[in-house]
Amino acid sequence: MFKGFKQFITQGNVIDLAVAVVIGAAFGAIITAFVDAIINPIIGALVPSGDLAGWTIDFPGIFDEVHLGIGAIIAAAINFVLIALVIYLALVVPMNRYKDRQAAKAAPVEEAPAGPTTEELLAEIRDLLAKQQSSSD
Repeated sequence: MFKGFKQFITQGNVIDLAVAVVIGAAFGAIITAFVDAIINPIIGALVPSGDLAGWTIDFPGIFDEVHLGIGAIIAAAINFVLIALVIYLALVVPMNRYKDRQAAKAAPVEEAPAGPTTEELLAEIRDLLAKQQSSSD
């Protein structure tokens, strides 16, 4: 049982996944700070409340008004899209290029198709000369 667990832990996939989670969390914190400090105030200038995260749409209810926090949903969507974009551009694109280069290096070099052999060329020359000789007679 422990041997199988040790093999599972030491596989490259588990290590790669752990690194991805840590890097994703770090990018998430950076992008969230960027969105909260820069994007939300810019968009907040366009909404009635002046703050995107605090923007709500009010609906009359039976007993009291209902406040739908549409701004928080929009801010979370912006965070998600920006985090996905940064991870794609910073990690996925360079890794795909690296893998393509490695695959190109590992691929066998295709040789050009072999042309006719020396004997075949000499036979063709002989036949052409013989044909030329017979047509001049």
